[in-house]
Amino acid sequence: MAAGKEPPDPDPWRPFEIDLLAQVVAALTAMGEPADPEVVRSLLNFDGGPQGDAALPVHRLAAAAKVPPAPFAEAVLAVIRPRGNVESVSAQGAYLNFGADSVRLTDRTLRAVFALGAGYGHHSPSAETACVEHTSANPTGPFHIGRVRNALIGDTLARALRAAGSQLTTHYYVDDMGRQAAMITWIWTKPMDQWPEEIRATMEGASPDEKRDHYRGRPYPAVSAYLKTHPVEAQEVADLVHRLETGNAPPEHRALAQEILEGMVGSLARLGVSFDEFVWESDFVHNGSVDQVLRRLQRAPHARMEENGAWAIDTATYGLPKEQTHVVVQRGNGTSLYISRDIAYHLSKFARFGWVIDILGQDHQLHARTLNALLAELGEPRRPEFVIYQDITVPDGGRMSTRGGSAVWLDQLLAEAVERARKEVLARREGLAPEEVEHIAEAVATGAVRYHIVRVAPEKPVVFRWEDALSFEGRSGPFCQYSYARASSVLRKPEAGEPPYSFEADRLTEPDEAALVRLIARFPRVVEQSAHRAHVHSLAGYAHDLAERFNRFYHAVPVLRSGDEKASRVALVAAVRQTLGNALDLLGVTRLESM
Repeated sequence: MAAGKEPPDPDPWRPFEIDLLAQVVAALTAMGEPADPEVVRSLLNFDGGPQGDAALPVHRLAAAAKVPPAPFAEAVLAVIRPRGNVESVSAQGAYLNFGADSVRLTDRTLRAVFALGAGYGHHSPSAETACVEHTSANPTGPFHIGRVRNALIGDTLARALRAAGSQLTTHYYVDDMGRQAAMITWIWTKPMDQWPEEIRATMEGASPDEKRDHYRGRPYPAVSAYLKTHPVEAQEVADLVHRLETGNAPPEHRALAQEILEGMVGSLARLGVSFDEFVWESDFVHNGSVDQVLRRLQRAPHARMEENGAWAIDTATYGLPKEQTHVVVQRGNGTSLYISRDIAYHLSKFARFGWVIDILGQDHQLHARTLNALLAELGEPRRPEFVIYQDITVPDGGRMSTRGGSAVWLDQLLAEAVERARKEVLARREGLAPEEVEHIAEAVATGAVRYHIVRVAPEKPVVFRWEDALSFEGRSGPFCQYSYARASSVLRKPEAGEPPYSFEADRLTEPDEAALVRLIARFPRVVEQSAHRAHVHSLAGYAHDLAERFNRFYHAVPVLRSGDEKASRVALVAAVRQTLGNALDLLGVTRLESM
């Protein structure tokens, strides 16, 4: 069947699902059982597997009928009549398994891919407004790789949400009010020859031409250590924090933060990470939003004034740890704390967006719970959704700390990644022009870092290993890029012909072909589920599975020397290339035509 005139359904599985639901409902009705299509739909699992393309666990339906699950499944099987897009149905224990009509599915899938192109897997725009706030590292120096996990989860989720139809805005929340930002201003507003010796020593070998986040951030770990043993200077920093909140910041303060931030964001840009808006914490203080929050908190049900004039909230009823049941929200001198300013920020997000998502490290879980408790104290009905991730470590070290000075900087990581990728490219390809080597090395390096970090579910820690990240054969970014390049290479051959690629779906019935079609067909649902469940690792898993399945097909089935099947197999390769490319785009991994 060649491409039809009717516009294809962007979700190739939908006609199968519609027919399946109708047939199950008809069977249940014939049995005299309740048959709510939405209940049946909610029970269906379309993950696929050796038993079928969709599975229906009947436990809930059987319980309503007061029949054991396995006999109930057999009873439904006895009356159901597969037809249309449903080719087969079987029972296995408490499950009914359904198989799609392969030829119809193949026709719909390839027509959808070719019609939609770069839009395949994307969904129609919805009215849903959403905000993803991610990264939001303090502007105190360069990123270490532990912080980068936040940025990559957030950026990939943002890409997925946009593809799923959300009207999305990404935020970077810049903390320019707290002690850490004040420490940078404290040291850099002093002439360098007046710096304490142990801090000045950190600038040995530094050049003003150095990348700004590295140059300005050099003294930060030493300042942090110095203040712990020098109370006079520590009080100077405390006084500076008070000046920041009262609108009396040194004129250099914001410019310093901006300078460092630009360097930090420049590093992320190499990984394809960008932001729609930078939201400055100080703005909520200076525009009166924080004062409004503090007044409301003072009237909260569990508010109380301390002897020193500070205001606190007793959060014992919110299930927080014992040490966090007394939350100070305003100091005795009238200034706010980070949590108070964060409430003002979240109220501003609630006013603009229907769905608010925060990406936070596991060391911020208590802050997230405290924020929710204080929002409840204000009578605010809405809450942000939190995506909490675990740390990144390196095999010979533990958790990294910027203040402690024990960190692997992102720029260092990328430099080493490019060097390793360059050697790998030169070992695999000869005769490449230098600029082509550099282009491929940069794409492989950044793709390796992104994929290696995103592929792990946020609730699991990541151990960064070079041999895994840069593997061309394992579950890695380079493997996915190589598979895309392989598909591109097939299509560049003269015997592949030129697009648009015609096909006959009934010629793509080999097991490896059918399995590949089913994976391509699942892409729109993977995008939707990854976005709305915040499971960006599922996108990485999908890209690997598609790449791996394509390579099996490539080795098992001749394409350009396959006689009457050639045109259809070339079309299948083109559909793989398009779908895998779209998945790589959502992962922020550069497509490569050759490697």
